[in-house]
Amino acid sequence: MSLSAPLITVEFIIAENPPNRLDKAIARDVPAEANLSRSRLAKLIAEGAVVVNGKPALDQKAKIAEGAQVTITVEQPTESHLVAEDIPLDIIYEDDDLVVINKPVGMVVHPAPGSPSGTLVNALMHHCGDSLSGIGGEKRPGIVHRIDKDTSGLLVVAKSDVAHQGLAKQFEKHTVERKYTALVYSMPDVMDPRLRGVKGVSFEGSNILRITTMLGRHKHDRQKQAVSFTEGRHAITRARVVETFGTPLQLSLVECWLETGRTHQIRVHMTHAGHGLIGDQTYGGKRKLSHKAGISEATLAAIAAFPRQALHAAVLGFVHPVTGDDIRFEAPLPPDMSDLISSLR
Repeated sequence: MSLSAPLITVEFIIAENPPNRLDKAIARDVPAEANLSRSRLAKLIAEGAVVVNGKPALDQKAKIAEGAQVTITVEQPTESHLVAEDIPLDIIYEDDDLVVINKPVGMVVHPAPGSPSGTLVNALMHHCGDSLSGIGGEKRPGIVHRIDKDTSGLLVVAKSDVAHQGLAKQFEKHTVERKYTALVYSMPDVMDPRLRGVKGVSFEGSNILRITTMLGRHKHDRQKQAVSFTEGRHAITRARVVETFGTPLQLSLVECWLETGRTHQIRVHMTHAGHGLIGDQTYGGKRKLSHKAGISEATLAAIAAFPRQALHAAVLGFVHPVTGDDIRFEAPLPPDMSDLISSLR
């Protein structure tokens, strides 16, 4: 602990029938308003900041009895070095523990060397202000997942340490519902003989595309991800066709959902299957569409000029990490994708 940081004391009594481990019993009974996650409590035990019946408790596995007096000394959350910026946000939902944002195209989620300001985190620092109770001892938003700068749509951000840990666990276990809308070249179809020869590609049920590979850094371009079957992280994407455009068929609107959530996963997987995203400058490439496809010259030009990957995080569902409620949100397509699809129709 820092000697200069202001300290607060949390005191409580262990209730009846405590778990057989100190860390589990304390995590169960610590007051919710303290906003101390189990991982944070484990660090505090190791630091000697947890006292049981007047004596420091350093063994997380030690037993603790009903009625034991627990005192935890913890630093007040310190102010973050992150700069608060007054940037408008499309807030779908907010409570004391989390906030769900519909992120616009072009906004980076977290400050980085190439994007030190103007990010979602900068905007949330301003919006949330004193309602941030502390993530790991610092007043900052808790980022548990990200979407690319040029992908629009939903993401959830924690405002408290408890919410941060609870959400992170759900993402780790792949129990969060995440569905994306994408506009891709051609159409994934179980009857397409080409797809039968693409490693890692299969179909389930009623023509649902399933892509199973490993994903890791591209060997020659560290800014890109690449499909592998020998190294990287396991990744599964599913997709179904919602609508098709062109005669002969040229494009399709697909709904993709993630079993895992790796960097650029949908973009890389759909390209691997031969159905790259419209506008994806990194993976999708540019294809020349037929002028005889029943698509107007103006729409063909709009497709060729579409400036970003046509991908939108449309659905986000999870269990609220504090209340335990099942919650689910949907966000409509942004104007650029909506206008392009309307033109195709």
